[in-house]
Formats: sequence, structure tokens, C-alpha cells
Amino acid sequence: MTDSITLRRPDDWHLHLRDGAMMQGVLPETARHFARAIIMPNLVPPVVTHADARAYHARIMAALPKGMSFDPLMVLYLTEGTDPEDVAAAAASGLVKAVKLYPAGATTNSNSGVRDFDKVRPVLEKMAEIGLPLCVHGEVTDPNIDIFDREAVFIDTVLDPLRRAIPGLRVVMEHITTSQGVDYARAGGDDLAATITTHHLIINRNHILSGGIKPHYYCLPVAKRETHRLALRAAATSGDARFFLGTDSAPHVDAAKEQACGCAGCFTATNTMPLLAHVFEEDGALGQLEAFTSRNGPAFYRLPVNEATMTLTKGAPAEWPDKILTEAGPVTVFDPGFPVHWHVAD
Repeated sequence: MTDSITLRRPDDWHLHLRDGAMMQGVLPETARHFARAIIMPNLVPPVVTHADARAYHARIMAALPKGMSFDPLMVLYLTEGTDPEDVAAAAASGLVKAVKLYPAGATTNSNSGVRDFDKVRPVLEKMAEIGLPLCVHGEVTDPNIDIFDREAVFIDTVLDPLRRAIPGLRVVMEHITTSQGVDYARAGGDDLAATITTHHLIINRNHILSGGIKPHYYCLPVAKRETHRLALRAAATSGDARFFLGTDSAPHVDAAKEQACGCAGCFTATNTMPLLAHVFEEDGALGQLEAFTSRNGPAFYRLPVNEATMTLTKGAPAEWPDKILTEAGPVTVFDPGFPVHWHVAD
């Protein structure tokens, strides 16, 4: 029985840091374990231009506690007014590693997103030309489509036609939640990859709804049936280079989660690595943990693997705070609902 595993220091390929007091409170939770992270641009106002990204990057670095090493990988928010040349300049600078596509209204702070895909085609064509990845929140927003079907419908009606129309566009399907997402990523070729979150490997929709509504398990895309969770686990633990970790760790203060119309998001930055060790061990795949957390993502983004390492050890039940106390308010840490015995060694 393995009670210790050492791997290259992991990266998070989908992270929400927010801004201001919230960012100051949650940034250390990521920087403690992760070397790099793709930083989501859905602030208010969003990070649309190269200049916006430079300014946000500066704020992140100013908030990073002394002695911590962390590299925020910046992302531009795609709007119908995005300038292709500004995107190209941002990519050429080395600061911006991707552009994020939010269908307008799909999730938190997505109202500035895309409604008419013809209006963003010049940007996407430029991205295909220079090899800059497009990170996609893959859900349709048609209110007539059941919320549990929106990812599958997006793949068929938006993503597949888009990729056929713009060959060579490199796409990351972010936070996939369905077996259809897994199957499409597997069949998509070298220009397609997918991130999987920590919480979608652990919860299904029963966790949100059974025995009362659990607002801290509510996220978008919403957790699906157990069959889909098992498909995600099989993909994550397979070692397949198309799949890698993007936590989608999304901090909201408790007051915004625990109300009649609560915010979507699970905060997993604090305990992701012990949780993943538990999941991978449970599935007999500890040997694939490094691929999922530390190797597949850099390979797709054409970045080097981190030189530093992390060791996880197995022992007494792990403990972490129930809440992260920020100047913006308390943020509840994701609770897997079972004992976890893996720890990140100091």
C-alpha cells in the first residue's frame, strides 16, 4: 500500500481569484500548492484588453504573500468588440496564455460574453493563426434547454460547428461534466483538450438536492448524474493527455451562497490535492495523478513542466479550515463528505 507520492508541482488550469479583498484572502490558498494557474477574467468590469491583463497581473502579484512563488497565467475575456490585433499583441508579450469564451448569461459575470459568434470570428481566426488557445465555458443559454442538457447541446450546436469552421483553433473545453464531453474530447484530435474540476469528480446532482438544498455544492456547470461523474473519473485517472486539472475554484462569500438565489461555485483551492490523491487512490490510479495535475496541462499550453516537486503522504485524517476568512467575508471550503487521509507535506 502506497503511503507517499512525489510529483512535479501541480498547476491549476482554471481558477477564479476575483479582485480586491477577496483576492487577497484566497490567493494564498492556491499559491501554497500550485505553481501556476490560468486566471479567469470575469471580473466586473472584465479583463478584455492586453492593458487590462497587465493591470490585473500587477494586482495579483502585489497581493501575493512574501515568500510564496506563484505565476498567474492571464486570460482575456472574449467580447463582440475584442480587437484581434490586441489579442495577438497580448499573446506575443508572453503575458496572456488564452482567451475565454463565455456565452452571454451562462455563468457568473458572463453578461459581456458572446451572443453572435459571427462577430468574434476574426478574433478566433487570428487565434488559430498564432496558436493561442480558446478556453470555452461550454453551455448553451437557451432557457428552453434543460440545465442538465446544456453542455451536450453546446457541443453539438456550437462547439463542433465552430471547430469545423475554423480549423486549427486550439480549444480547451473547461470543467466538462458529462460523458458526452469526455467522448468529444477523446475524439477531438491534437487541438482539443478538456479540464475537469475536483468537485465534479466527487459530487453528483444528488449531493446538491437530496435531503435539502446544499448551496455550497451548487456550481455551473451543475453536477450531473452519477453515470457522468464516473465517466469524468475514468477520464481523469486514465493518464490521457487530453484531460488535466482545472479546479474552477470559485470563491463567493457565504452570504452570497446561502440565500434565495445563491451564487454558483465551489471553493476547492485549499484541499484539492489531498482530495485528488484520495480519488486517484480509490480508483487504483495514483500513478496517473502527476499526469493529470502536473504534465498534461503544460503540454497542451506548450509550457515546461515545473521543476519543483510536491510530496503527499497518507496518515491520520486530514484537517483543513471550514472557512477562509477574508476581508470580503467568510468563504466555505468544499467538504467532500468523507474522511481524507492524504496530506501535502510541508
